[in-house]
This record gives sequence, structure tokens and C-alpha cells, in this order.
Amino acid sequence: MKKKAEDIFREHGGQMRMSEALSNGLSRYMLYSMRDKGIIKQVSRGVYRLVELPEISDPDLVTVALRFPNVVICLVSALAYHEITTQIPHEVSVAIPQGGRYPTLDHPPIRTYKFSDEALGTGIEEHQIDGTKVRIYSPEKTLADCFKFRNKIGMDVALEALKLYRTRNPFNLNDLLKYSRICRVEKVMKPYLEAMV
Repeated sequence: MKKKAEDIFREHGGQMRMSEALSNGLSRYMLYSMRDKGIIKQVSRGVYRLVELPEISDPDLVTVALRFPNVVICLVSALAYHEITTQIPHEVSVAIPQGGRYPTLDHPPIRTYKFSDEALGTGIEEHQIDGTKVRIYSPEKTLADCFKFRNKIGMDVALEALKLYRTRNPFNLNDLLKYSRICRVEKVMKPYLEAMV
């Protein structure tokens, strides 16, 4: 018996990129028909989601993760996810390799930062947000990144995040120092860390 299109979506957490849908036996015509009947909605270009699912709790991060599963959420977007900033991100900050292509979306806007190989591949956590795997840097790695990119995001943002981290999380000095070395900001961060210990 042939599977119903909705069941194929449900097997994939209720949302799929067009390429996933096509590789699972759905045609473009079927997707457009499902959209026109109100069974699925287009979350972003090439990303579809069952209407029956509850609203996405963090639609910007989910949309970026669905469209670009290899990017890592970083800097202010990661601070906001970990609740260690008062900044409200107006774009999704993502890390890509030095020679990588810039991801672009109509919505949400994306701000891209190029990371060296070692800095790019370390400190990544995988979080499930509404059934979607989202790659986000850990709080400690994010803090080191904020000091690294302090000229772009502002030293005040990095310092505020460090203070909020101190009050809201278990203070992991070893990880903070490890990531400050990887990001080559140990000399910049150390005085602030010593003042907190």
C-alpha cells in the first residue's frame, strides 16, 4: 500500500526540505497541491511543514537549520539561545569555514562569520528545537567567540554576556580558558575571568 504524503512528512518530524521530500517519493506537484490544500505550509524557500504541528518556538533558528544543516549558530544568536544576553537578535548569526559559501535567505536575515577550522569545529552542541536538529556553540565557546569578534559585535555585548553567564550557569573556567586559547583571545579574556573567580 502506498504511503500517504502526510505520513511521509510525519516520519520526518513533520517538516522537510524539498530535496528530502523528492528523495522520499513526493513530487513537486504533490508538495504544491498539499500547500494549496492547507495541509503543509512553506516555512522558507524549499522548506515545508505540516500545518497540524504546533507553532515553532524559535522559527528563525529552525528555518536556518533546515535550509543549511551544516552551519553553526554563533555569537549573539547563540547568546540569546543560552539566555546570556539582553540583546534581541535581528538576524541569525552563523559560522562558516574560511572558504565557505555565504548562506542567504529572504527571511530570516543571516549574518555570516568566517571561522578557522579549529574554531569552527569545536564547542558545538546539537539541540532539538521543535523536532529539528540545530547546531549551536556551547555557552563557553560562544563567550570566547564574542571576545574574538568584539570589534564587530561590541565589547559591551561580550562583557554583559560574561556577567550573565556567571550568574546563570555553573562557572566552567576550564572550558572558558580552553576556548579562549582556541580562539586566540586568552590574553584579552584572562583579566575578566580572573576578576570573576
